[in-house]
Amino acid sequence: MSIANYFNQDCKQCSRLAEFLCDVKSKYPVYHAQPVAPFGDADARLLIVGLAPGMHGANATGRPFTGDYAGLLLYQALYDFGYSNQLHSTDLADGLRLSNCRITNAVKCLPPQNKPTGDEIKQCNPYLAAEIKTLPPRSVILALGNIAHQAVLRAYGLKSNAAKFAHHVSFGLPDGNTLVSSYHCSRYNVQTKRLNMEMLSAVFATIQTLLATCD
Repeated sequence: MSIANYFNQDCKQCSRLAEFLCDVKSKYPVYHAQPVAPFGDADARLLIVGLAPGMHGANATGRPFTGDYAGLLLYQALYDFGYSNQLHSTDLADGLRLSNCRITNAVKCLPPQNKPTGDEIKQCNPYLAAEIKTLPPRSVILALGNIAHQAVLRAYGLKSNAAKFAHHVSFGLPDGNTLVSSYHCSRYNVQTKRLNMEMLSAVFATIQTLLATCD
């Protein structure tokens, strides 16, 4: 399925975000400063859902979790578990490729203070729902943080209390896919020791088991 079915580079439905991106582009002309497309294997059975592009990361480079602190642990885990051909993700020309994994965001545009409103999350949710429908049977969706976790539930038409967010918890979804939730690999969570590489690796070990069991 074409990416055009679940991503729109020209989307401006959220006026606050569209205006903010225009302002960011004027201050940082070389930045991507547009909706950030999902990145990775079109046929992946692992879909990783983050919150939103970071100001000097994905918003600058145009690739999820690329160029900022939040990507350090994530791309290390992807490399360690065989989903990535290289350890670091720096820019669109760095040669990085993902295998059996794709990364997307609950909100495709950079929000002020990295905090999208509830309405903005809802407005962007149909893109996530459409992307989830492209997944092969018995796939795994990794939600990084509570907002991503709730966005996945919403994409399935489930109530927010259908599965409580917690770190390293799995939840069976109506279509046979599995939702695995984790603390977000943000600078704050790492520096406050809420999340470390060992914890994230344990999550990926669980994902690897789930995917192997469903082969």
